Amino acid sequence: MENKNTLKHHYFYAVGLSYKKADAEIRGKFSLDAAAKTRLLEQAKNEGIESLIVTSTCNRTEIYGYAEHPFQLIKLICENSQGSVEAFQKVGFVYKNQEAINHLFRVGTGLDSQILGDFEIISQIRNSFSQSKSLGLANAFMERLVNAVIQASKKIKTDTEISSGATSVSFAAVQYIFKNVEDIGNKNILLFGTGKIGRNTCENLVKHTKNEHITLINRTKEKAEKLAGKLNLIVKDYSELHLELQKADVVVVATGAQNPTIDKAILNLKKPLLILDLSIPKNVNENVEEIEGVTLVHMDYLSQLTDETLENRKKHIPAAEAIIEEIKEEFITWTKGRKFAPTIHALKAKLNAIKISELDFQSRKISNFNEEQAEIISNRIIQKITTHFANHLKDDDTMVDESIEWIEKVFKIGLAAK
Repeated sequence: MENKNTLKHHYFYAVGLSYKKADAEIRGKFSLDAAAKTRLLEQAKNEGIESLIVTSTCNRTEIYGYAEHPFQLIKLICENSQGSVEAFQKVGFVYKNQEAINHLFRVGTGLDSQILGDFEIISQIRNSFSQSKSLGLANAFMERLVNAVIQASKKIKTDTEISSGATSVSFAAVQYIFKNVEDIGNKNILLFGTGKIGRNTCENLVKHTKNEHITLINRTKEKAEKLAGKLNLIVKDYSELHLELQKADVVVVATGAQNPTIDKAILNLKKPLLILDLSIPKNVNENVEEIEGVTLVHMDYLSQLTDETLENRKKHIPAAEAIIEEIKEEFITWTKGRKFAPTIHALKAKLNAIKISELDFQSRKISNFNEEQAEIISNRIIQKITTHFANHLKDDDTMVDESIEWIEKVFKIGLAAK
């Protein structure tokens, strides 16, 4: 009974949901802010999970980690967000072992991004890993895997043109504004919130319009002032939001609030208004569209806007996939070696013990026994035998777990750990 726990199998899983099956509203319910991520990691540690990382962006909430059963990880997401297990079962995914590794490679290299070739996610994965490691939740396997994904991401970015051209949600937002708002250079633009996509949109607007009528409002005024200082923009207090909304022709909303911050009750309009909601969860109540002249556009719609730049990126998918396969193969070889290395070391020790016993026996039995020569020959034979077994375990067609078990059984090694 004492060894029962050592017989439990832990598998590597990727569980979560993304834009592919979950709309913005559902993704919003499962989104995890910084505090929720920390709570989730601490809960995982208390529940005996040895290694995991968690990412939550506007497009996805995902966990990669070791568990006996994927429900352990699904439970962590649901208990630290507004999502439910029932909702997860409808839109979520579960990948195990090799499929989970494949998924993390595709996510980290931009092949699974809502906009192909968007490399924003790799910095999220890197930061998530750093946080997990600081809490003692990142084992050697996870560290090696994340580093391999980062390596693949860098190589794809430098060796292919999959991220060439300006294509992102923020760029699509600016394109949409240009196409739908006349004389944009003389219009009043309000940026509410300084989320990353909102900041990028604002920077693109300044760059492409030279607009002097852009106002920033953020709950934390210092953040707005920091961004405004770089771009030479106007900053207003959060208390003036309702007044600035009446003046604006275009409003870009990029807050991190968990509930809508703008609804029809605070709009008192005398002219058309375009609102772009670039937040997850949604930060603009859909009831604003009940007001005549209001157009509400969410980031999911902007993400669907494709152009020739995006079509051109698709041509580079095979080259990107080839890079992933090359680096992934190196990682798999490392994991196999890591798995069977203890067995090979134990086998070598067992053969050495047999050698020492046999040389001692023969040196007493045979007169003029050349122990030095026998030692050299024995060591070479042991090396050849262990290399033969190692090559067998490295072979792609080898069932590694079964082979390790067979070697340990035949040579009576590793049994104490069972």
